[in-house]
Amino acid sequence: MKVILNGACGRMGRVVQRVFREKLPDADLIPVDPMAKDGEAYTALADYDGPADCIVDFSHHSLTPALTACAAARKLPLVIATTGQTAEELAAIREAAETVPVLLASNFSLGIVVLTALARQAAKAFPEADIEIVEAHHNRKLDVPSGTALTLAKAVQSVRPGSRLVIGRHENGKRDPADIGVHSLRMGNVVGVHEIHICTDTQTLTLRHEAHDRALFAEGALTAARWLVTKEPGLYGMEQVLEDLVR
Repeated sequence: MKVILNGACGRMGRVVQRVFREKLPDADLIPVDPMAKDGEAYTALADYDGPADCIVDFSHHSLTPALTACAAARKLPLVIATTGQTAEELAAIREAAETVPVLLASNFSLGIVVLTALARQAAKAFPEADIEIVEAHHNRKLDVPSGTALTLAKAVQSVRPGSRLVIGRHENGKRDPADIGVHSLRMGNVVGVHEIHICTDTQTLTLRHEAHDRALFAEGALTAARWLVTKEPGLYGMEQVLEDLVR
């Protein structure tokens, strides 16, 4: 498989390069990064016009317009592993998905996919419970809350009509039963921790996922890329990948 890796020279991009070469030694990886130095990678997607099977993006959401335009023009499946997209950038992703298969996920850990499904199930089983989501990441992470925390919150909201997200809680006052709290910690070199606390007056259920190594996200992206190249145009998520894996 020939993969164009956009964002190849960033912190995650270098991990992805290592994992791809370990897991797919026969794969051909084409690195692209606007910050590349000394010829270590192409500096723009347009600079490489050779053959490819797909694009995997670990760059930054601000590059989404150029990324989706390239994928659509070249008819290449696209795996997007960035978060924080604006409404306009999400529209560009949906437009590209009309032409090529696009997989967009806030987290490429299969464990997080399972956690999301469990969060939805637990929220439905305890309709009166208070639900709080806590996420922790390293001190260099830019977006708050994490895209994964928002994905978990939306999963809970899907079975909680009328609920509302409360990002942090900085004011005095009684907790509203409709609240779904989302709290963020930024510290040290934490790879990623997500917890969902589901609490009634008589019991608490805590669902937790902890990432030990950034390689897990690269492994998930590799799995997603191999899965996506067989699909028709459309917008996909890691949930569909997991469904096929467990069949």
